[in-house]
Amino acid sequence: MMNSLQTKKREYLLYVLSAATFIIFFQLYMVAPLLPSLSVFFNVSEQTIGLIVPAYLIPYGISTLFYGLLADKIGTKKVVLSSLFVFVVLTALTSFSQSVPQLITWRLLTGIGASGVVPMALAWTGRSYSYEERGRPLGWIFGAMAGGGAFGASAGVILESYIGWRMLFLGVSILGVLTWTILWLAFRNLGDVLMEKQKLTLTKVLNGYKALFSGRRGKIAYTYVLLNGIFHAGVFTWLGLYFEESFGLSGASIGFAIIGYGFPGFILGPFIGKLVDKKGRNKLLPIGLAISALSAIILSFNIPLYVATIALVLLSLGYDLTQPLLAGIITEIGKERTGQAMSLNVFMLFIGFGLGSYLFGLALQLSLLQALTIFSVVQATLSIMAIALFRGEMKIKSLSKY
Repeated sequence: MMNSLQTKKREYLLYVLSAATFIIFFQLYMVAPLLPSLSVFFNVSEQTIGLIVPAYLIPYGISTLFYGLLADKIGTKKVVLSSLFVFVVLTALTSFSQSVPQLITWRLLTGIGASGVVPMALAWTGRSYSYEERGRPLGWIFGAMAGGGAFGASAGVILESYIGWRMLFLGVSILGVLTWTILWLAFRNLGDVLMEKQKLTLTKVLNGYKALFSGRRGKIAYTYVLLNGIFHAGVFTWLGLYFEESFGLSGASIGFAIIGYGFPGFILGPFIGKLVDKKGRNKLLPIGLAISALSAIILSFNIPLYVATIALVLLSLGYDLTQPLLAGIITEIGKERTGQAMSLNVFMLFIGFGLGSYLFGLALQLSLLQALTIFSVVQATLSIMAIALFRGEMKIKSLSKY
């Protein structure tokens, strides 16, 4: 049982880690809407410049596995601070790219360097909050992801129209320096009270990953993290192209069109977390998947611009009603090995992100609208299946059969 001082420290650290999560996701989401303008700047096709998205996401996902194990051994504090520092340096270096191969290389290295922050924040949440109260803190972390995505996607492309993409990356690096300083001061004041270390051996590591996949519940949860990530990244990555082809928008106009994306989670994240704690994941997960599918279906029709902007808000809301809920399930599955469990969660999510952006790019060879239709049909199928697959996620006592 925590005393009041420990509770205050826990809450303060939650907010600071949420801030670090915000800046990581700001730079992640600001890239995709820049694809049309980067395509013109480097004089390459949008499919070619689009490779910078999976070049960041897939190494990010793979690296989380190693960061999680490292954190379990040497402590979360060192991993978070080191990862954020590397992120700051590599983001600044990205602004000096002179060719697409250089840009891809810097994005790849940044993905490796940046991937130690978010999974460690999620792992710490799993260790520090009980399953019954975990929805709210996870709502903060995922709200920071959504807020970073919202501001990164919209403000990034708007600012790029005025200051250029090079200054945009430099600006994010400066924000990263400020965030790193706040984190360093927070850790210095709080010490290691809330950042336990664990002694691991290779055998424990291998057995840990095996255990996470050994049960039916783990297989289902991690599979949905992957597939849900594929859907959302696929649709989001090519929104810039969608608004360019469908409405003739470019630059700042695209930014204003997608400004609603991410705000549901940013504004409602903690509320959604409380709703999850009250109503249960078995009801909200299928609804979130269905809302996501509906958003893509709407975008696949010939619709006015204002309807498309509403569809983006639904797309964002669908993500906020799925991924945080899946993370909550995984923190309970991996409560004995939180570092590994959440590293595997972020691995599956970002591999899904990378595959989604790549697979949607391949589907563009058919047409943009057909690609949206294919992705929406698959997501709708996942929603229907989730009704049965997640029926036991209402309360902990219902989970013994898993």
